[in-house]
Amino acid sequence: MPDLLLELRSEEIPARMQRRAAGDLRKMLTDGLVEAGLTYEAAREYWTPRRLALDIRGLTARSNDIREEIKGPSTTAPEQAVQGFLRKAGLSSIAEAHVHSDPKKGDFYVAHISKPGRAAEEIIAELVPGIIKSFPWPKSMRWGPASAKPGSLRWVRPLQSIICTFGPETEEPVVVDFEIDGIRAGNVTYGHRFHAPGPITVRRFDDYVAKLEVAKVVLDADRRKEIILHDARNLAFANGLDLVEDEGLLEEVSGLVEWPVVLMGEFEQDFLTIPGEVIRLTIRANQKCFVTRPQGAGEDLSNRFILVANIEANDGGKEIAYGNGKVVRARLSDALYFWKTDQSDLPDLDQLTESVARFGLDLNKQLDQRMARLDHLNVTFHAKLGTQGQRVERIKRLALELAPIVGAGSALVARAAVLAKADLQTEVVGEFPELQGAMGRKYALLQGEGASVAAAAEEHYKPQGPSDRVPTDPVSVAVALADKLDTLTGFWAIDEKPTGSKDPFALRRAALGVVRILIENRIRLALTSVLAKAFANFKGGADQSSDLLAFFHDRLKVYLRESGARHDLIDAVLSAGSRPISPLVGEMSAKPTEGGAVPPASHSVAPPSALPGISPTRGEIGQSPNDDLLQIVRRVEALGSLLDTEEGKNLLAGTKRAANILAAEEKKKTAIAETVEPALFREDAEKKLYAAVNQAEKEAGQAIQNEDFSAAMLALSVLREPVDSFFEGVLVNDEDQAVRANRLALLARIRAATDQVADFSKIVG
Repeated sequence: MPDLLLELRSEEIPARMQRRAAGDLRKMLTDGLVEAGLTYEAAREYWTPRRLALDIRGLTARSNDIREEIKGPSTTAPEQAVQGFLRKAGLSSIAEAHVHSDPKKGDFYVAHISKPGRAAEEIIAELVPGIIKSFPWPKSMRWGPASAKPGSLRWVRPLQSIICTFGPETEEPVVVDFEIDGIRAGNVTYGHRFHAPGPITVRRFDDYVAKLEVAKVVLDADRRKEIILHDARNLAFANGLDLVEDEGLLEEVSGLVEWPVVLMGEFEQDFLTIPGEVIRLTIRANQKCFVTRPQGAGEDLSNRFILVANIEANDGGKEIAYGNGKVVRARLSDALYFWKTDQSDLPDLDQLTESVARFGLDLNKQLDQRMARLDHLNVTFHAKLGTQGQRVERIKRLALELAPIVGAGSALVARAAVLAKADLQTEVVGEFPELQGAMGRKYALLQGEGASVAAAAEEHYKPQGPSDRVPTDPVSVAVALADKLDTLTGFWAIDEKPTGSKDPFALRRAALGVVRILIENRIRLALTSVLAKAFANFKGGADQSSDLLAFFHDRLKVYLRESGARHDLIDAVLSAGSRPISPLVGEMSAKPTEGGAVPPASHSVAPPSALPGISPTRGEIGQSPNDDLLQIVRRVEALGSLLDTEEGKNLLAGTKRAANILAAEEKKKTAIAETVEPALFREDAEKKLYAAVNQAEKEAGQAIQNEDFSAAMLALSVLREPVDSFFEGVLVNDEDQAVRANRLALLARIRAATDQVADFSKIVG
């Protein structure tokens, strides 16, 4: 079957756009081909700084003929309906339609449409220009004399040539002929700008790649990355160094060169007094270079760096390395100035006394000075949420509430919360915002803060994403939770919640951070109570704890699903926790039976204190069964373990059967007794089930009170056999109304017992 080669060559495409653009090109063209009736076996995209390329294998040479019928309106329909049918079917008059008859609906019009298949070349020649004109570049430009005309071609950089060849391996491919803004598709491309600027005629993908390689162009971006990484490691090793690897930088650099040549530059040893993070970011941001460290030197850097050129210079790259070194030295000189300035006293200390008093700061310490200035300058956090200074006050109050829960000392937490945002006023962070937190930690250690306080300055921002680590030091945990909870409650209070795919304040990430910190540190926290206290920090804002708790549940679902948990088990546990306490809970006032006798009070389900989520958590009582995220996770884990057993699977089937019967009868408003009356039992299976439910409720309730959810599940699993026996030997809908109501109450007891841990009706299977 034929193959298709497409190349769009232009001036330099920004590295950050290349991978996405190549993927867009593949999707747009393959979707268009399929929609036009063609099929293909495989498609792969390629990119360099100057070209996007597609290799599509096994493309059908022609689309199939199409024959279809389009049903129209009745022959007695008004003219307006008839005209609409003609437009839809592409007919010029109703005489071109056929009349079909239906015994029930009568006569109606039908259009018989026959479309012959089209050659693939014709389809490609039609598709590609449209794709080029509508290509979704984040930014694009016009160029040349044609740019003044309306509707002229826009591309990321001036488009220079197009290759489009099509044909089977055994034959000479043809050039698919089309033109866009004076650029006609052909079979000619150009190699490296300096090493091989002449024209190259190609036939199909394999010789296209081979000829580009000879012309000093490595088409495959992943191969360019491999070359850079391999050569950089070897060059560093040859000089007694280790490469500090950086996947993001490697991706970017591979998009800057077509023929990667790895070189080494250097700078003066004196610059190594700057923190390694600052050196690395300075060199990375300004020169797109990798740093190195002496072999076995831990985190210490060397004064050598690795750069990637796009040319094989006659002098072996000496001038290129020297020129890069000059720029690196200039940038490191700036960084050294920022680093030293941050360790000096501020010139306006006399204006900071009020802020010093508010936060208990020490003006003899440079980081304290920066915190005082952050407050004094009234730096805005958000127009509706006040200044950074006000935010720090809120974080401190909330962190102190959390300190005893997470096992942190109050004095350390207060100090850490006050200094956490201070580095926002440092020169280094002003130049490199990516270093906020990391510089706070360094400056805190320099002025003699304890390790926990210094760590919190950096770690309270964590985790930044799903692969980032969570803080574990109790002081860091307290401040990190306070920071994220303040952010979430603040934006909820001003009704700035995430909508659809839009989340400009990264609130989903903040909530997932809270979830991960609590779960991965095994922290019990009554979220409802903490959220209420956080909302109280925003005057005039309504307490939306319930709404925000639901948002946390959504993030918890995401976290658990990515960890491999079944979505239905999560829903089952959350649904059970949010359901109102069953009317069977506690001693109920007995009502007369149908015969008028008042039965004695029967056994009830576990009291509220034994229900999930109500147990104390480090001195606080949860206000909602589902506000303790760690407990939810434990219940999901235990439920999954139970359902992996044969007993669990059978119990699920029986419980769901009981729930379905109850739901049907409740819908019909069938009478269900409020309590189970043993005197109305007629079958041994009823008695055995009643005794088993009593025992299971008691044991499961006690296990839940002890937060032993595995034991609770084990206690419920013994219901499997008596439930099976009940449904095999007992007719629930007995003719006697009192017996039927009593048996339905027994089914309600099964549902109530299992609801202590999960809503089994939500479980699939």
